[in-house]
Amino acid sequence: MLPELQNTLSQLLADAVKTLLPEQEQVAIKLERPKQAEHGDVASNIAMQLAKPNKRNPRELAQDIVDTLMSNPAAKEVLESAEIAGPGFINLRCTTAVHQEVINKIQEQGSDFAKAPSNGESLMVEFVSANPTGPLHVGHARQAALGDCICRLFAAAGYKVHREFYYNDAGNQIHNLAVSVQARARGIDPDDASYPADGYRGDYIVDIANDFIAKKTVTADGQDVVATGDLDNLDDIRRFAVAYLRNEQDLDLKAFNLKFDQYYLESSLYTDGKVEEAVELLSKHGHTYEQDGALWLRTTELGTGDDKDRVMRKKEGGYTYFVPDVAYHLSKWNRGYHHAINVQGSDHHGTIARVRAGLQGLDLGIPKDYPAYVLHKMVRVTRNGEEVKISKRAGSYVTMRDLIDWVGQDATRFFLIQRKADTEFTFDIDLALSKGEENPVYYIQYAHARICKILRDSAELAQQVEQADISLLTAPSEITLLKRLAELPNMITLASKDLAPHYIAFWLLDLAADFHSWYNAERIMIDDQALKLARLALADSTRQVIANGLDLLGVSSPEQM
Repeated sequence: MLPELQNTLSQLLADAVKTLLPEQEQVAIKLERPKQAEHGDVASNIAMQLAKPNKRNPRELAQDIVDTLMSNPAAKEVLESAEIAGPGFINLRCTTAVHQEVINKIQEQGSDFAKAPSNGESLMVEFVSANPTGPLHVGHARQAALGDCICRLFAAAGYKVHREFYYNDAGNQIHNLAVSVQARARGIDPDDASYPADGYRGDYIVDIANDFIAKKTVTADGQDVVATGDLDNLDDIRRFAVAYLRNEQDLDLKAFNLKFDQYYLESSLYTDGKVEEAVELLSKHGHTYEQDGALWLRTTELGTGDDKDRVMRKKEGGYTYFVPDVAYHLSKWNRGYHHAINVQGSDHHGTIARVRAGLQGLDLGIPKDYPAYVLHKMVRVTRNGEEVKISKRAGSYVTMRDLIDWVGQDATRFFLIQRKADTEFTFDIDLALSKGEENPVYYIQYAHARICKILRDSAELAQQVEQADISLLTAPSEITLLKRLAELPNMITLASKDLAPHYIAFWLLDLAADFHSWYNAERIMIDDQALKLARLALADSTRQVIANGLDLLGVSSPEQM
């Protein structure tokens, strides 16, 4: 249902309540879709809400609301009927003309259909944020798909969205990368006893080592880094290796058609003094204490649910890993991003309470639920009925590039989005490559391509769809399809509110099914030119809405398949 119609129905019900109960304070009218289509288009429990405080029988009050509602001429313009169900539900059935109106909206707005105007709010979404220590794996791919879709959803909901990638370019993992490259450059094999115990073992380490020896140049974040070839200079090796892998990750993200507005380096938090600034603020407000030679944060007193206080600065020196995270999120807040979402793996669950506690301890009025988190579980990949675990290049895991090379960007994105983020997921390569209705992305894209062919086959008449008499669209399958098309604006609102991109994937499957059912039930290529044109208009509107929905997922809309 279009938001405008939903607002109209809510106001009509509110007016009826005001007429019947003039002393009643204004209440929010909630509209829901009945579980069974035969019960109407929308239902309200307003009579049940108001019955007890007004000492009324809910069914009797519902009947009075219905009688008052249907006596309003404005209601008769949009409602065919209003009925009472169960203990006092009010079921509303809209006129056919109201359902047909969605075609005019789609034709008028095109690719902007279902998008909300700007609300003046800014939102930062941080996602992928992989350590520059190896190729992006399938977990990063799931983050990329989820994060980009969330960005697209919130942009469609009216937000100005900022995409950010946080690079952990400091710490032990980076040191392990450097010594791994150094060892391979010196000809030490990972199976050798002298190879670093925590070293990286994929073939990509050999590639970095060879390029370092060859004194090659790599570009990362717009800056050239030249290898010196000096195997005794670990800093040079580290600098080159990080730049090399950042460039590799950029190429993977480009293959995924993904761009970030900013890459933020963890190391900059130290060089710019932001970590010290955060620690000083926490100490200033009395939220830290010294014990056993370490500096602790009173996280248990800061109301975010942490079960024990946390060490900030270790007794041997150096900050624990959540401290720069607090400084980084302070940076987000200070940059004006008071709405922020982090898309991360489920292994980050333990950091949420302590990061939020650190932000509370800054006493800057940051909400306790800042930032919001979407935590995803890892992905299991199968091929030919067996699990795929190893990528030769990465050494121990399937990479994002593997998925893209095997099934393409569209299938990779759709499959990684179609399940709720916190559920286990198996990526079936064979299913993603299949060309049948059992493959969800193929099924949806095929609906779009089929419509494009219909329009090509009637190109001359199809150019006149804006002049179609849409009042001729009265078949049950047509009304079902029209109702489905009108749902997209509310689906965007719901999916963004719940941080649930998979809603859109499932909704697109329903839309494709409704289209195929209509196509099989009602012929388009008929002699009645007026009805044919009306059905071409419905087909064209369906094509546009499928394209809009797929775009929210970052998936293409092919015109031929």
